[in-house]
Amino acid sequence: MNGPHATWLTREAFDRLKRELNRLIANRPTIAAEISARREEGDLRENDAYRAIREEQVKEEGRIRQLQQLLRDARIEERPRGGGVAEPGMVLTVAYEDAAETETFLLATRAAGAHEEIEVYSPESPLGHALLGAREGDTRVYELPRGGTMRVTLVKAEPYRG
Repeated sequence: MNGPHATWLTREAFDRLKRELNRLIANRPTIAAEISARREEGDLRENDAYRAIREEQVKEEGRIRQLQQLLRDARIEERPRGGGVAEPGMVLTVAYEDAAETETFLLATRAAGAHEEIEVYSPESPLGHALLGAREGDTRVYELPRGGTMRVTLVKAEPYRG
C-alpha cells in the first residue's frame, strides 16, 4: 500500500480519472479567459455571468486537487494476495443480521466510480470501515446513517477480477 490513504483502482478507472484531470487542466486557460472577459463587462457585484464562471472555476480547481491526490495515492490493480480477508480490491459477500439474502460489492473508493458490473462501497463508509480486516465468518457492527447499529457477517472475500 502506498500509505494510510492509498486508494485501490482498476487500470480502467485510473486511466479514466487521469483523462478527466488532463481535460480539466487543459480547460484552465479557457476559464481564465472567460473570467477576464466577464470582468471587463463592468460592475462585478451585479454580473451574474462573472459569478457563475468564478463558481465553475472554484468547482473545477477543487476537482483537480481531488483527482491529483487520488491518482497520487492510487494502488493500480495490485490484486490482494488471496481471499478470506476484507481489504480494498476485494469483492465481499455479506449477510446482514435481519436479511435472508446476501449482498456482494467491491470494497474500493467510490471516487473511482463506474464499476458498472458491481456495486462499490468505500473503505471509509461505515460498512466498509467496519469490515476492513475482517475474516470470512467474522461479524462486525457498524453505525447506520439515521442512528442505531447493524450487525453484518463477512461470508466471502475474494480478489476483484474486473
